[in-house]
Amino acid sequence: MPPVIEPLVALVDDERNIRELLSYALKQEGYRVATYSNGAEAWSAFRQTLPDLVILDIIMPRMDGLELCRKIRKLSETLPLIFLSSKDEEFDKVLGLELGADDYLCKPFSTRELLTRVKVLFRRQALARGEETKTGQTTLHRGSLELDRTRHSVRWKDQSVPLTVTEFRILEALIRQPGFAKTREQLLKEGYPFDEYMSDRNIDGHIKRIRKKFAQLDPEFDEIETIYGLGYRYRADSQA
Repeated sequence: MPPVIEPLVALVDDERNIRELLSYALKQEGYRVATYSNGAEAWSAFRQTLPDLVILDIIMPRMDGLELCRKIRKLSETLPLIFLSSKDEEFDKVLGLELGADDYLCKPFSTRELLTRVKVLFRRQALARGEETKTGQTTLHRGSLELDRTRHSVRWKDQSVPLTVTEFRILEALIRQPGFAKTREQLLKEGYPFDEYMSDRNIDGHIKRIRKKFAQLDPEFDEIETIYGLGYRYRADSQA
């Protein structure tokens, strides 16, 4: 039986004390850790081999975290990614999520909270790969949309749509009940089922990115409707 290889977490931050503290904490949890002091250094390594999860600061020399995120998403649309930042502005949060981040933490933060979020992302990945038991219908069809829970795949008009784990769960929550409005809080519980720290405003960033991915395949895609002041719904006439 081959040995179990623990997940590799890449930590990208220009503050040495943060790299050392988080690296130690992650290793104590059993993860392998690779650390980088700037975005350019990390990108050079990622072009050769991608890690299993990335934690990256936003403000860094020699390529900031937002630019590194853009580059990572060109290689993988589904790699789990957590942003760290000393900024706590709504703009930065939304932009980070629109670029494809799964999560966001503002400095200062507790090490325990970060470790919890890392565990949550890996657990959601396991769920998406079908490593935990699933029950009920595994494939959902809504008009031109097909969502396969066992394969963690989404197709629109027979074209594959690459979604992150969070995006997949949010879309699934919407299409299970087409025509019914879902509040941001409800979608937050669907997208982050094991995480009590997230803000429901994060949903807006994820919805925008989901729409963008579908629009790249079909510019006329408009199945996800905004219910202003409440949340979102998937069009009722998409059931057929």
